[in-house]
Amino acid sequence: MTETNPTTSVSEQQPKKEGLLANLLLNIVIPTLILTKLSGDDWLGTKWAIVVALAFPLIYGLRDLLQSGKINFFSALGIVSILLTGGISLLELDAKYIAIKEAAIPGLLGVATVVSLYTRWPLVKTLIYNDRILDTGKIARVLAGNGNESAFERTLQQASWMIAGSFFLSSALNYILAKVLLQSPPGTEAFNEELGKMTALSFPIIALPATIILMLVLFFLFRRIGKLTGLKLEEIMVQQ
Repeated sequence: MTETNPTTSVSEQQPKKEGLLANLLLNIVIPTLILTKLSGDDWLGTKWAIVVALAFPLIYGLRDLLQSGKINFFSALGIVSILLTGGISLLELDAKYIAIKEAAIPGLLGVATVVSLYTRWPLVKTLIYNDRILDTGKIARVLAGNGNESAFERTLQQASWMIAGSFFLSSALNYILAKVLLQSPPGTEAFNEELGKMTALSFPIIALPATIILMLVLFFLFRRIGKLTGLKLEEIMVQQ
């Protein structure tokens, strides 16, 4: 999303690729393999398989929080989600509670996105319209000069509703996936295997559509900024 020059592109893109690989391995691949292959009594057993499998995304999330040096709401929510999944599974509660939890977290994010529109801190500014991605100072100056501030606020509202829609879609897909896959009683090897399959399918079925929607929102926002300011994409992006 940011412009890079030829002398820095290799060094900047490599960490991103490594970060994506680590994310997929620690959050999806390794937990899935542990839950589906090592839950038998000859290996870790059902409870220890859950503990070990969830330890990988938990440690990865905590490491991200420590590296950033500040509490990131979305990272913290991810950690809470992992702990809830582990707690529900280890306590052998009904699988419906995992389905409810899976739907509740993105659903609450969608509600929070809509509610934030009526506060001084709309979530759209945290997610995409921020000074890590865009030169918000320059954009604000040009918008003020063109008299397009009100039109841009409407654009941010539209983008917020799109983002909220992606969260609500994730909520529905999460619930359906959990209800369809989690059929066995918690505390059994079959349940762990189903939990592993749910983890594996969460990326193509849930994360991928949400990411596509977010990219469409970015495209919509960049296009509207260009029309309202007359600036080109490279002029509004933060230069790295």
